[in-house]
Amino acid sequence: MQDTNPLGRHSSGSRPRQILRYMAEDTESDIEIILEAELSEIVYSEPIDRQEDQIDIVRAAVDITKEAARAISITALEAVRESALFMGVIGSRGELLDPFKHIDAAIWTEPEIPEHMIETSYEFCEELTRREAGNFYHSFKYLPTEKRRSIMAYYAFCRRADDIADGDFVDIFPGGSSDNPESVNYRSNIERLSPGGPILDRSTYNDKMSQLFYYRKKLSTAYGGFTSTDPIFIALKDTVRKYGIQRQLLDDMISGMENDFHKNRYQTFEELYSYCYRVASTVGLVCIEIYGYDEPKAKEYAESWGVFMQLINIIRDVSEDAERDRIYLPMEDLARWGISEDDIKSGKDLLDHPGWAPFVEEYLDRADNYRQRAFKLFSHLDKSARYSPAAMASFYQSIMGKITKKKGDVFTERIQLTKTEKILLAGYVYVRYRFFGF
Repeated sequence: MQDTNPLGRHSSGSRPRQILRYMAEDTESDIEIILEAELSEIVYSEPIDRQEDQIDIVRAAVDITKEAARAISITALEAVRESALFMGVIGSRGELLDPFKHIDAAIWTEPEIPEHMIETSYEFCEELTRREAGNFYHSFKYLPTEKRRSIMAYYAFCRRADDIADGDFVDIFPGGSSDNPESVNYRSNIERLSPGGPILDRSTYNDKMSQLFYYRKKLSTAYGGFTSTDPIFIALKDTVRKYGIQRQLLDDMISGMENDFHKNRYQTFEELYSYCYRVASTVGLVCIEIYGYDEPKAKEYAESWGVFMQLINIIRDVSEDAERDRIYLPMEDLARWGISEDDIKSGKDLLDHPGWAPFVEEYLDRADNYRQRAFKLFSHLDKSARYSPAAMASFYQSIMGKITKKKGDVFTERIQLTKTEKILLAGYVYVRYRFFGF
């Protein structure tokens, strides 16, 4: 049985990122000076990985300036707004439209933008969420209006980052390119400091790293004096202001996406936990800032909430990931049950391996420990927001139950809930929330 307290393994508060994030500002020379500086004078509460911290310095230095980016005045847009170019977020064929896509500039010149543009940006994020979030959208839509809009802006931010990293979506940064010296310098530093080389082909690696570099630039506008022309980051900036969300949490999520370009095996659970923290726990930690909570302990439970859901994603998608030469299951734990990489890649034949069923049982026991901590979160949240995270966690709990019942058979068919199961479960969670609390 594993330690039920994830903070014993990893705590974002003890990482140096939040200190180092402010050490680099605008220029490449600043990055070089910091990378060459000795870090020994800084005291941390646990041993640190020097390479990883240097990578985080490079990432934290990404910023945007008016001099280095194309800018456009909002007054220029106002003239366009009266024409047919400004058509809202849904096209004539029902397609999702970026209302500012025709703007060939990365930022607005004005420090503040009109409320109607912020409203349009939120509408874009909500429509994107409705189309792509599935179960999450239905849990979001019962939130109070302001919280719902902000959660959907944050979802849109996460969705697009994932689409860049793991899909075919091409994000546009006016004036940016994969061969821009600033972009080349960024990915070269990350590659040089990362253990092992890229696991993607060179062209794909360069393209995706470049897109995420510019995505970080857009993120910097949510915390700086400029505003992006991307509706996702217009809405996100408004959300960040309202709820005081730390940039480190959003930066860490992008870092988790980038890590997938450099690492496709995890030797220990501790390594996997670090990955889960970045791509999932940070999501929980941002969400509770929007939901509202009553005491700091909620952050520990939110971290466990993210780990729980990501562990279930990993075991459910093990076959699909293996086809792409990705094995997230800890190799150390697999080896203890006599399971090799080839076994994982064998697909359904793995069900005949004598070690698979006990491995899955042990793995789900560990996931259940995080589930138990995650469910302690809901009583600490603002009452108006409890249903949304409780519904999400309950959906994943049901998926975990199905995997257990099938003794780890995630190969024959995709493990998911039927529409009827979702409706019944959502109704149960709502009644429990509405009339009995958590």
